[in-house]
Amino acid sequence: MTVTEPAAAADARPVADASPVAVGPQEARLTAPPRAGLGAVVVVFALAAVVVLLALVDVTQGTAAVGPREVWRALTGSAAAGDASVVVASRLPRMAAAILVGVALGAAGAALQTVSRNVLASPDTLAVNAGAYAALAVASVTGLSLPLVASSGVAFVGGLLAAGVVLALSGLGSGSVRLVLAGSALALGLASVTSALLLLFPRETAGLYQWGQGSVGQNGFSSVAQMAPVVLVGLAVVLLMTRRLDALGLGDDAARSVGVDVRTTRVVTVVASVLLSAGAVTVAGPIGFVGLCAPAFVRPLRRLVPSVRRTWVFVSLAGLAGAAVVLASDVLLRAAVGAEASVQVPTGIVTSIVGALVLVALAFRAADHGGSAPTEQHRVVSRRRVVLVLSALGVVLVGVAVAGVLLGDAVLLLGDVANWATGRAGPVVGYVLDTRVPRVVAALLAGAALALAGGLVQSVTRNPLAEPSILGVSGGAGLGAVVAVTTVPAISGWGVAGAAFAGAVVAAVVVFGLASRGGFPQNRLVLIGVGVAAATAAAISLLIVLTDPFNGAKALTWLSGSTYGRSFADSVPVALVLVVGLVVAGASHRRLDLVALDDDTPRLLGVSLSRSRLLFLSLAVLLTAAAVAAVGVVGFVGLVAPHAARALVGARHARVLPVAVVLGAALVGLADVLGRTVIAPAQLGAGLLTALIGTPYFVWLLWRGRAARQR
Repeated sequence: MTVTEPAAAADARPVADASPVAVGPQEARLTAPPRAGLGAVVVVFALAAVVVLLALVDVTQGTAAVGPREVWRALTGSAAAGDASVVVASRLPRMAAAILVGVALGAAGAALQTVSRNVLASPDTLAVNAGAYAALAVASVTGLSLPLVASSGVAFVGGLLAAGVVLALSGLGSGSVRLVLAGSALALGLASVTSALLLLFPRETAGLYQWGQGSVGQNGFSSVAQMAPVVLVGLAVVLLMTRRLDALGLGDDAARSVGVDVRTTRVVTVVASVLLSAGAVTVAGPIGFVGLCAPAFVRPLRRLVPSVRRTWVFVSLAGLAGAAVVLASDVLLRAAVGAEASVQVPTGIVTSIVGALVLVALAFRAADHGGSAPTEQHRVVSRRRVVLVLSALGVVLVGVAVAGVLLGDAVLLLGDVANWATGRAGPVVGYVLDTRVPRVVAALLAGAALALAGGLVQSVTRNPLAEPSILGVSGGAGLGAVVAVTTVPAISGWGVAGAAFAGAVVAAVVVFGLASRGGFPQNRLVLIGVGVAAATAAAISLLIVLTDPFNGAKALTWLSGSTYGRSFADSVPVALVLVVGLVVAGASHRRLDLVALDDDTPRLLGVSLSRSRLLFLSLAVLLTAAAVAAVGVVGFVGLVAPHAARALVGARHARVLPVAVVLGAALVGLADVLGRTVIAPAQLGAGLLTALIGTPYFVWLLWRGRAARQR
């Protein structure tokens, strides 16, 4: 498969219909964007007026009874001491932080989209915010007390490294979906590292989770005053590069013909954009998707005012739009949940939900030309090899299961297990095995279910990089389960399973329903899935922030894919669904082979494509929901296991699915064992470890796909 830039990505270029055809200086001048005129000035002033209006509304909102009159008196020095302190210490710094962060992220997003010629490039999709957040989390657990400027430097290094990895995988100007896939995968891996640090070092990272969702609340002007010069430097560098970026929009060859150093221009622009993002993260945490939304809101103005196509105008307007997005989100948040609750709810949750909607909308403008995944070609293998592979994996699975039962904070022997099975074990051994064996069973069953679900989704969508967590199904199941866990703390395992299933169904209906037009085009499916996953993640964060600390900690532990406290009753739903899934998939493996080929072959052989898709996707949703209910959110198993199975035994589903099921069970079982033993008595959820394992594998797949395209 080849990856091509979607047609919509052309809007990200500073000129219309730009192409990489070499032109001379004269032609470059003729096709350059129109000069900024009165229309651009009017648009800038209109957007600035919107920002001012939102800022005035924002500064009058809060828990204290301080309205417009008190704010005006505070500004003129005639207010009472209490009112003046509220305005100066809280209201104005919050408003200033929102403007500073919005301008930084909006300008960074516009610059990244321009230099990459990709409308989906932003600090979020390039994992810049995730890298900066992870770097600050690592710095926090060291116990070092860093000044704010030094913290900004740490965030800058983390964001720059993350952006470098994503751009190396996706390539500048390649495909939107490849960039989003690379960024999402790396962000998920970095989020796993951050979550592990939050769980392992609760004292050192106190308050870091809420800050990590993006909060513009401030206590004085100190942070804003120290980061304002950093943001101004980054913004100045971007604006100084805009003439080169205008030339770069004509194509690399055209830019070189007029004396532009393409590589230097790109590197400097990316570094300046990361600096802007680092400054924003340092002030308010990673406020999500502002860098994606702001340029998307400005881009339609190009049709009305052609001079907006000039990069300096586009970047400036995007910065103002970013400030408007953050301010509007803050105003909407406090109006919707009230002044008291809004103190706890980060503004970044609202911007993430808005950004998810924008990402879904952009997905419908993305052209699909064969998808984003590397072409998979597997040689035909003999039946003997299949038997040997299954036998070897069976031995591995048994070894993982035995290790899971014997190892932990207390190491047992096989004799202890035998005594426990016959009812002759002592109270200590009995207690250990009564709690440990159900955990092992839950991990193995959930891994098998997720692997089978991933294999079904990849076959139906014909996308080897699709899997339940990337497509938002796991996020929907997680949201449903978190709603149940936080609102009904005493809910049973079957109740959690029902809530997870309901959430997975809703997410699946949204993702697969929106992507179904045109036969599940791969670009659209992945982008919608990532958007839904982002929306569910924001909703989960909102629930965790609003609930009491006990339920919040329980939800965070559960979201890490932990098997802690599982009983045999929790495994019954996933066991039943897995049996049904194996029976249905086994009986329909030939139909799966046909559906995975193309649209025409099944119809020619009398197979209903729509009914087959509905059956297999419904089964995948059911499997995912049951697995999430059993062990929480575990990512990448549905990607790694089926992909590795195809590499081992070929593409026939009669062979792939059994191998994938065994691999998935072994992977989650191994992750559970490592999470319980490596840092015992502390524990890490299996979901965190599978993300750490799956992220490098996913990155390798993308790298291999890019190498295949370049050959």
